[in-house]
Formats: sequence, structure tokens, C-alpha cells
Amino acid sequence: MPEPTAVAARDLVLRFAGRRIVVFGDLMLDRYLWGRVERISPEAPVPVVAIDRETFSLGGAANVAHNLASLGAAPRLVGLIGDDASGRTLTAELAARGVDVAGLVLDRTRRTTVKTRIIAHQQQVVRADEEDAFDAAGAAAGGLDAALVRALDGAAAIVVSDYGKGAITAGGLEALLALARARRVPVCVDPKETHFFAYTGAAVLTPNVHEAGRAFGRTIRDPETLLAAGEDLRGRLDADAVLITRGADGMSLFERGGRLTHLPTVAREVFDVTGAGDTVVSVYALALAAGAEAPLAAYLANHAAGLVVRHAGTAVTDREELLASLATDTAVRTLPASAS
Repeated sequence: MPEPTAVAARDLVLRFAGRRIVVFGDLMLDRYLWGRVERISPEAPVPVVAIDRETFSLGGAANVAHNLASLGAAPRLVGLIGDDASGRTLTAELAARGVDVAGLVLDRTRRTTVKTRIIAHQQQVVRADEEDAFDAAGAAAGGLDAALVRALDGAAAIVVSDYGKGAITAGGLEALLALARARRVPVCVDPKETHFFAYTGAAVLTPNVHEAGRAFGRTIRDPETLLAAGEDLRGRLDADAVLITRGADGMSLFERGGRLTHLPTVAREVFDVTGAGDTVVSVYALALAAGAEAPLAAYLANHAAGLVVRHAGTAVTDREELLASLATDTAVRTLPASAS
């Protein structure tokens, strides 16, 4: 007979379908040029890559929305795109993956953020970034505010994906958190340093160990500094929880009331950690929306992250893959069941 909480974890995943989650943040288009190196340039000591093909994937808040859609949720994405070919490509890529693009706001003052990676023989040769990271203002800021109000109707959770590219401003963030509190919608945040301590009262923040150390003011090197940083950040943010992702060392969840849960990594092999943080915050938010308590939400997020790091570039998992991963792990029996 399976443990009751293991059954609850699998049932929870099945309840992901159709959950309305607002995703707000910085949108990125990841462009990959795949090829091979056969000679060194006569112009400079650099390889000449003969390009064979071009592919696109989604980054930042767009990747969060893709994760949610792949798991059966109904994400409502709000963010900025430029009036350019990359913005149109990003919109088309989102729509093709089942993401509602009604909340995308056109900002003619900026370029769509694009990260171009040139890959030769499965190794990244160089990355080139195109972006304008100034704060949204004027019509763009007003458009974001209006899109958020529309998207929040019927939402079960909000994910804020902050990459410091300008969509999230201090004023816009304050208004969003006020709306969320008034509607009692949990806010889950993948933070960057710029606004780290502006997310007061969030349901969870999911910094990696380096981001958490910088916010704490000390490098996290051992269990003692990890414990001090987690407790300090959770208290200063007045958050329900802080989930520090620690790479090969797993994750550590610090909750209001002092409960601490360490989750060992479930990744059997790691090819690329790009976008793993997007997966963590999206699955955690979706689990909360479906009724999970914080430790079970973190457990599911940990499993999902372990699946996506097996792939090159940004990747997502789906319900079937996540259920299969859960079936191989009995550690969930030690965690609280989902709420009724």
C-alpha cells in the first residue's frame, strides 16, 4: 500500500490541469545557432562555425509560462516585447506552446531581449545578448498595470520572474503586491538583487545559493551560514517561505514558524542548469494553487528541476514525466500531505 502522502503528491499533480496562474516578468527569446568548427579564422584566433540550423526556446518569464502550460495549467503571461522581428518570433513561439499572449505589451522604446548562443559539436562557443534593461515607463508601464489587472481575474497564484530587464519596477511591484493581498492570491518570486527586499509578504522567494548569500551579505559556505541566511532572509521579507536552491546539494526550505526542510537533489545527470530556476518557481506556485503545503510544493519543484537539467538549454517537463519520477521516490512520505 503506497504511503498516503505519496498518493497525495501524485493526486496533486493530476489537479494541476486548468489552474490559472499569472506570470509577470522579464521575457526573453533564446536563439541557438547549431554548427561545426572545421577551421580557425584567418582574421583572428577564433573558430569559424559553419551554421547548420537555427532553433528558438523561451527564457525568463516566458519559460515559466511554458513550464506551467506543459504541466497542464493555464498561464496568463504579462510582460514587454519590442516592436521587432524577435518580439514577433517570441509571441509566435509562446502561442505555439499554448500560452495566452493577450498580456504581452508592445514597447516601441526597447528591443526584445534575445540571447543568441552559438553551439558547435554540442559545446557553446559564444553568447551574444541584445537587450534594453531600463525600467518600463509611460505607456509601457501603464500597459503592464492594465494587463495585470485583467490577468488577475480568477487567478489561483502569481509568479514574478525578475531578471532585472525593466518590466518590474518598484511602483509596479508595489501595486501588484497590494492587488494580490486584497485578493488573497499567493505570490511566488524568482528574485534578482535589484528588488530582493521589495517582495515583502510573498508566499515564497526562490533564490539560488549565490543570490541568497549576496542578499544576506555573506557567502554561504557551510550549514551554519546556510541556516543563518535562510532564517534571516525569511524574517526580513516576512515571507511565508524562502526556498534556497543549492545545485548538487538540493534545496533548503525555510518556513514561517521555524520549520526547516532539506531536500536532496534528485538529478541523476546534469547537462545544463539553464532555466532550472524557472521550473522551480513555476512548479512551486502551481502546487500551492492546487492545494499543497510548502514542503510538498518544494518537493515537487525539486523533482521537476531534476528532470529539466538533463537537457541542453531551457527545458520543461510535463505531468507524465513528473509522475514517473515521483513513482521512483518514496522520500515524499516524510512530508506533509496537500491541503484538503
